[in-house]
Amino acid sequence: VQLQASGGGSVQAGESLRLSCRAAGINFRLYTMAWFRQAPGKQRELVSSISPGGSTNYTDTVKERFTISRDNGRRTLYLQMNSLKPEDAAVYYCSTRHQGRDFWGRGTLVTVSS
Repeated sequence: VQLQASGGGSVQAGESLRLSCRAAGINFRLYTMAWFRQAPGKQRELVSSISPGGSTNYTDTVKERFTISRDNGRRTLYLQMNSLKPEDAAVYYCSTRHQGRDFWGRGTLVTVSS
């Protein structure tokens, strides 16, 4: 399983970014996919997830601002992040569980200046 995240960058508060995560080695359309993030000195936290059928979940702090989506044909997971806040700054990881094991992509860094 390979997960490659991209799209991070440095933005000012209020701006937007879109993260992408390309998956390989799995039948992507059958898997729940998720975005996690980890800020310096903090534990990794679940940001959002999307089921094979498209059902989504968000942590409370990003609801109404972030949108997770997937393109099964491209085997790609997305996270549209709007109205970014300094507290959103973190390394963002995409993840899935395959045969009982969690897989993580290399993270992509998001920095938000106030």
